[in-house]
Amino acid sequence: MIELKRLLLVEDDPKDVELTLEALSEYNLVNEVIVVRDGEEALDYLYRKGKFQPVPSGNPAAILLDLKLPKVNGLEVLGRIRADEN
Repeated sequence: MIELKRLLLVEDDPKDVELTLEALSEYNLVNEVIVVRDGEEALDYLYRKGKFQPVPSGNPAAILLDLKLPKVNGLEVLGRIRADEN
């Protein structure tokens, strides 16, 4: 059996989250979509910190990343991801 990897959606606007999830469902996406609301939460999820410590290991299949985010902006999140070998 093939294990489907999760997708990470990083978006602070609830309407954009709803539209994105609706668009993904139109293509019968069966991957689990994890939604976080700011760049800090995205980094916590990726590095399994705080409330995301129990998240199973492994990187998401894809990250849908808003660039204008509170706390840590999307470009900084992207920079940290790219700087990490994992």
